[in-house]
Amino acid sequence: MNKWISLTLALALTIPLAACGSSGKADAVELNVFAAASMTETLDQIITLYKDVEPNVTIIPNYDSSGTLLTQIKEGADCDLFISAAPKQMNALDGSLAGDTDKNPDGLDLLVQGTRMNLLENKVTLVVPDGNPKGIQTYDQLSRMLASGEVFLAMGNSDVPVGQYTQKIFAYYGLDEDALAAAGVLTYGSNVKEVTTHVSEGAVDCGIIYATDAFSAGLTIVDEAGEAMCGQVIYPAAVLNTTHHEAEAKAFLDYLHTNADAIAVLEGVGFTVIP
Repeated sequence: MNKWISLTLALALTIPLAACGSSGKADAVELNVFAAASMTETLDQIITLYKDVEPNVTIIPNYDSSGTLLTQIKEGADCDLFISAAPKQMNALDGSLAGDTDKNPDGLDLLVQGTRMNLLENKVTLVVPDGNPKGIQTYDQLSRMLASGEVFLAMGNSDVPVGQYTQKIFAYYGLDEDALAAAGVLTYGSNVKEVTTHVSEGAVDCGIIYATDAFSAGLTIVDEAGEAMCGQVIYPAAVLNTTHHEAEAKAFLDYLHTNADAIAVLEGVGFTVIP
């Protein structure tokens, strides 16, 4: 009997220890965060800060144009949290819009409902290389110089949000993009970072990029597009329902939206965190 009691006590003591694991620490989690290229510098900083808050969570970022990220997600890429630079790419995954063929043409339902939010606002800016050799100061002036073939502009491709905002600016001024491209006054980038590089290297006379990218690259902003020209530049975010780490993805999104340190990083480069 004494032997049986001793064995029972030993098992009772061992089971709780085994449940905690040999170290007593929570399991490590890797989160794949797909984010618009314009968030590269800021999100990298925030990821470093978050490691102090949640040491068992490793954030693996994937930066590219929102259109490219959307394609990767649709093709089955492992993504836990998506942050796009425009609503269009998020709409294409939103099951609540499955009946709207313009917004969600494939009828996809890949978001955890209730997690989608408008996280950030950015601005679409006109930037110039060092010295501003063409003396460009405003969008009004740019529109005239483009029409007369006096300037070489870098812009995003049509599947890139910054390129889509640029197309709206062209429409605002009554400019024909195809005619401008045929005249040789436009060059394109596959994401906002490529457009930024064109300007930084002085390969073009000016470029249209986000305020945050201009800040990160140290470029001179000469004008900022108003809402009437291209609408608001909203960055939506949502957790994907294919995730195996929904709680951790939600926690990181909440950190981006509410933590004072994260907000300071975002707003320090020109983002506005939307309440």
